[in-house]
Amino acid sequence: MSQITPTQATAYLARWREVNLQEAADLRATPLDVKFRQFCALTTSRAVVPADPDRGASAALVAERWSRIRTYYGD
Repeated sequence: MSQITPTQATAYLARWREVNLQEAADLRATPLDVKFRQFCALTTSRAVVPADPDRGASAALVAERWSRIRTYYGD
């Protein structure tokens, strides 16, 4: 995979900033009753979908990968 230029990286980050701003604006504009119905649907769906028994192992694997990435890039 080829590296991106600093100009491309700046443009990429600017696009994501715009996405985040738009998402925040959309969330602020969502009426409270809609948010409440969405919350109720989410909590109800938990009873329908069984829990993943391997979730702890998966979360540990993801955390370890992020740790390696941070170590590699010096964050």
